[in-house]
Amino acid sequence: MSLQVREATEADLPEIAAIYAHHVRTGLASFETEPPDLAEMAARFHAVREKGFPWLACETDGRLAGYAYASHYRTRPGYRFCLEDSVYVHPAFAGRGAGRALLARLVEACEAVGCRQLVAVIGDSGNAASIGLHSALGFQLVGTLRAIGFKHGRWVDSVLMQRPIGPGDTSLPPE
Repeated sequence: MSLQVREATEADLPEIAAIYAHHVRTGLASFETEPPDLAEMAARFHAVREKGFPWLACETDGRLAGYAYASHYRTRPGYRFCLEDSVYVHPAFAGRGAGRALLARLVEACEAVGCRQLVAVIGDSGNAASIGLHSALGFQLVGTLRAIGFKHGRWVDSVLMQRPIGPGDTSLPPE
């Protein structure tokens, strides 16, 4: 299977929305309980891109295998050098390298925009695939928020992982 990671486009949004809807309905990666419609996904896409942050798509054989993007971890100015990643893979392509390809390219793109830290907020401490993916790409576990969410009839943890980007905290950022 040949994977191609590229910048996402508006044409990808219906498939992006469908992938996300699947994860909202069936999984714990997102704490949303109702999938956003296409118009809302388009608004989110444009908000990320207008800030100059990356939104990537991964395709294989003409099908969208997944997508990833990064945006502010928090909106207050003190967090301006820290981004949070989001990676979602089509269920038919799970475990076939799309997530790794997306996250690897996303890390590079975050460094290119001057990010110094990248944070993963992973829904469900049992999400071994996402925790393993982030670990393999240099993220370290920094904490777990126990039972912070409630979805699908149970309490759900959030796992926090962090990775320095570029020089990280070894030098001051440009002001």
